[in-house]
Amino acid sequence: MDDVIIIGGSFAGLAAALQLGRARRKVTVLDTGLPRNRFAGRSHGLLGHDHKPPLDILTEARRQLARYPAIKLVNARADSVSGGIDDFSVLTGDGESLEARRLILSYGITDQMPDVPGFAEGWGTSIVPCPYCDGFEVAGQHWGLVWSGPQSQNQVRLFHDWTDRLTVFADGHDIPPDIRADLDRRNTSIVDGRIAEIAHHGDHNATVSLNTGPDVAVDILFAHPRNKPSASLHESLGLATNNTPLGIVLKVDERRETSMAGVYAAGDLTNPLIPSVTTASWQGAMAGIFAQQSMLT
Repeated sequence: MDDVIIIGGSFAGLAAALQLGRARRKVTVLDTGLPRNRFAGRSHGLLGHDHKPPLDILTEARRQLARYPAIKLVNARADSVSGGIDDFSVLTGDGESLEARRLILSYGITDQMPDVPGFAEGWGTSIVPCPYCDGFEVAGQHWGLVWSGPQSQNQVRLFHDWTDRLTVFADGHDIPPDIRADLDRRNTSIVDGRIAEIAHHGDHNATVSLNTGPDVAVDILFAHPRNKPSASLHESLGLATNNTPLGIVLKVDERRETSMAGVYAAGDLTNPLIPSVTTASWQGAMAGIFAQQSMLT
């Protein structure tokens, strides 16, 4: 029996494994090799790895974890989970049954692409969600923001730390007059109408075509499509969730423990509003540490 099975081997899962391996706890990491940020050419904001391709960072992380004999990395999907604290069972897609005293869920989320030609093709390059990840490289340039709801007003305020040239695409949303007045006060233009297509030019530049009015060219386009957990294992365990403006996330306490004793969670699965490798990494490390401490006798 393992001490911990980690389901999801991107930044959060590997950070958890590192802490557990260094504590000499036996851990198995199950991963399918499809991290959320695989579409991004560079990862930013992670100390010591700034501006490196995210897949390269993960490759190096796995190489470093190989020096810990208690860590086992397995390229497999977790099909089902059952049991309870000190007696969890995980069935993999290869038909293997694994057992562990604790679980860490770090299988992330999947972004649900809108049915707009060019959106999926530009995701991670000319269309991005996070200014902390990509804002510096295009600071001072013309940004676009696809309005997704009331939370977008705060994003406008946030974006002005990077640029004073911002266009909001209402994309069919009814933006209230008071918010329109606030955006006008911030010299932020609003383009009404629905987005019909997005064309891409190079790494960042995009041209937004609308069902009414002329095309609008921007140097980068920010958007926040709804997302969903990449797997449904939390549902079979009956874990409590929170409904955010962007989608469902797992509810965790200050120790990264879910509503079920012995099950911990980290990364975008618990926090999709600020998708950051830095956030995922520290959350994963904390989940690993607290899972280890919960097994002390």
